Amino acid sequence: MAPKYTAAAAGGKRKASSGDKQHSNNRSKKAKVAAPKKPVADEEEDGFSDSAGASSDSEEGGAALNSKPVWGNGQEQTNGAGARNNAAAGGSNSRESHAKQKQLAQERKAAKPLADEVQRTKKLWERLRRKSHVPKEERQQLVDELYGIITGKVKDFVLKHDAVRAVQTAIKYSTPAQRKQIAKELQGTYVQLAESRYAKFLIGKLLVQNDNEIRDLIIPEFYGKVRKLIHHPEASWILDDVYRGVATKEQKGNLLREWFGPEFALFRSGGKDQTADLSDILANEPSKRATSMKYLYDMINGLVQKKLTGFTMLHDAMLQYFLNLKPESEELKEFTEMVKEDENGDLLKNMAFTKSGARLVCLLLAYGTAKDRKQILKTYKDTFQLMCGDTHAHMVILAAYDVIDDTVLTSKAIFPEILGKNEEKDAENIIFLANDLNARITILYLFEGQSKSLFPASHARDLEILSEIHEIRKKTSKKDSEIRRKELVVAMSPQLLAAVASSPRDLVGSSFGCQFVADVLLSATGDKSGALEAIASTAEGDVSEAVGADVYPPPPPHISLTPHGGRMLKNLLAGGRFDRKTGAVKRIEPPLNFADILYPVIKEHVVQWATGPSSFTVLGLLEAPDFSHKDELLKTLRSQKKVLQKAATDTSGAKKEKTESVSKKTKGEKTPKQVEAKVGGNQGTKLLLEKLTK
Repeated sequence: MAPKYTAAAAGGKRKASSGDKQHSNNRSKKAKVAAPKKPVADEEEDGFSDSAGASSDSEEGGAALNSKPVWGNGQEQTNGAGARNNAAAGGSNSRESHAKQKQLAQERKAAKPLADEVQRTKKLWERLRRKSHVPKEERQQLVDELYGIITGKVKDFVLKHDAVRAVQTAIKYSTPAQRKQIAKELQGTYVQLAESRYAKFLIGKLLVQNDNEIRDLIIPEFYGKVRKLIHHPEASWILDDVYRGVATKEQKGNLLREWFGPEFALFRSGGKDQTADLSDILANEPSKRATSMKYLYDMINGLVQKKLTGFTMLHDAMLQYFLNLKPESEELKEFTEMVKEDENGDLLKNMAFTKSGARLVCLLLAYGTAKDRKQILKTYKDTFQLMCGDTHAHMVILAAYDVIDDTVLTSKAIFPEILGKNEEKDAENIIFLANDLNARITILYLFEGQSKSLFPASHARDLEILSEIHEIRKKTSKKDSEIRRKELVVAMSPQLLAAVASSPRDLVGSSFGCQFVADVLLSATGDKSGALEAIASTAEGDVSEAVGADVYPPPPPHISLTPHGGRMLKNLLAGGRFDRKTGAVKRIEPPLNFADILYPVIKEHVVQWATGPSSFTVLGLLEAPDFSHKDELLKTLRSQKKVLQKAATDTSGAKKEKTESVSKKTKGEKTPKQVEAKVGGNQGTKLLLEKLTK
């Protein structure tokens, strides 16, 4: 008879009785078989009858009789094979079902308009996109076939996500006439294309060729729709790309004016004298101030709240709004709070890298309180190294130097990032700073100020912003500007001097590097002896030593053969900067005494220096007031006076070619002989000879 089961026995663990525990050691253990849970309705009150004995197999862990287990008799094995056959039949039915579904999908595609043409263009695109695998002649044939398919039907193709790629490829290999044909055919649909996830790239393909006619076809279609497009997830980016990189000044003005109110979108006079300067607009129509400022603020705030803060057009609009706010007004405070409260600081970070955005950040620093400035500076953490080399963002660093009174905060926030946080990377970062056109300004500005050598004509806008900031800080900053500058120089000097001492040859190898070295050694504070000795060591060696032609890469030329190297050594020997007001060199304190450090290094080859491109370096040694070997040097030069006289009058080689070219170009009263007298010979050597005759 089958054992008696209870619900506890079927569904859970049963506590062993005391009797079971006593006899447990006398019974051999059997393997436990998990019994499947059975519904309570299948259980009998007192147990199972003999006729139900088969069901006990299921409860003990075996399969029920109707499941036909493979371990049963022959009848059961036959039933198992039938089950497998049924499964195979089910798999066959599944495959047939999938095949029918696929066939229906193909039929639906074939029923769509231009189905055959789209399919063919996709085949052509698959071939054309593998540029390196397609011969030029075959590619031209494929392009011609592709144009034959899409001509007259471009509007139907561009709104299909798979077919628009073929149109983009056609534009890529098209002629100017073909591009204009497509642009004209798409006229009137560019707003719809900009809103499409895939077709928006077609606008970029058309505009990237810088065709003025195509540009003037596309951009006017965006007029009156800026508010709608700038909030669209797809169109906003293509609109800003067009505004930033393609649009003319007039077109930019028309697009930006729509930020000032709906009337600017609805009514346009079409004249070329329309201004996008909100100050001029409000000066002509003061009654529009309240509505225009509110409309503009709402547009700005809407994008900021949506985290769409990377648009150049947005930064231009923000600058226009800020410039028309009154100092210390509630509107200014509200605007500043909106900028500061942006999560993760994405708005401020994006603004730093655009023209208008960088200027706006500088003005926020200038007008802000000490707390505002600290928060803005904190936002740019881990970004300063990227900012210092950017065309616009480096101005934010200069503004921080000029307006933040807490120089400890400024030095701790900025210098570790741009100079480096460990000795291994300090020199690498500083070499980059010394040679980058923008990054070098963030260091040398504290040494040179607004000098022309630091701010060339390409950086004239930087000087305008600095002038604007300096005027504002008279009311918002308390510390004297010279004291602020000196405190920052003290903070950065140790790392700069250490970099010069550890990597002198890397720095003196370029014109910018030599200027950097001269500024650091003349203006930095601290022990300069190690750096001066390192720079002097770059001058050692034979100047005329030839280098084998098989050496690759060729080594850099000797420092005496480079004009920037000789200029740097001359400035260090002078021990100060030339003052235009007094017409003399203003020496620094304490003096560098570089002459006594350099002379022992070049003593053996001093005559070669005196007759070479860096002859002014030897002249600088003689003119240095702290040079203790002057008599020895004069004696050496006098012993080689004939060599000096030959170098002073020699016009062979390059100098002769220069003399001839100048004599041909010279016009007026000067004769070729007069020009030759002026150009020919080594001018530094001539001055040395004059020193010897005194």
